Amino acid sequence: MTDATIRPIMHDDRDQWLPLWEGYNSFYERVVPPDVTHATWQRFFDHYEPVHAHVAEREGQLLGLVHYIFHRNTSMIAPVCYLQDLFTSPSARGLGIGRQLIEAVYGEAQKVGSPRVYWLTHETNSQAMMLYDKVAERSGFVQYRKQIA
Repeated sequence: MTDATIRPIMHDDRDQWLPLWEGYNSFYERVVPPDVTHATWQRFFDHYEPVHAHVAEREGQLLGLVHYIFHRNTSMIAPVCYLQDLFTSPSARGLGIGRQLIEAVYGEAQKVGSPRVYWLTHETNSQAMMLYDKVAERSGFVQYRKQIA
C-alpha cells in the first residue's frame, strides 16, 4: 500500500490530470478530441453535472484518477453510480491506489444513498480484473452497443 491521499479533483490539478487522462485513453486505444477533453474537465466543476472526479496524490504528484457519474435507472429509486474511468500511472501500479480510488467512489455513493456502483472493463484487462474480482462481483451482463454518429 501507499500513503497516497484520495481527494476530489481541484482546478489546479489540470496539468497533472491531463497526462493521466491521456494515458487512460491511450490504454484503451481511443482518441478523444480536445473539445471533449475540455468539456469533461469543465463537467467536474459544474454543480449541475452528475460527473465527478477524484485523484490520488502523493507528495504533490498525481498518481491516479477516477471519474464517476450518478444516474437514475428503472429498477430502483435512488441513483446508481457508474465508475466510468479508472487509471493509475504505470509507476504507481501494484501499490493499492486503484483499490483506494474505487473505495473512494464507494464512499461517495454511500454519502448520497446510492445502492450500487458498477463499471465496465475490457475483457483483455486481466491485471485490473484481478483487483475488480476482489472488490466487487461480476454481474454476468455482456455489453452491446451500436455507434450512431
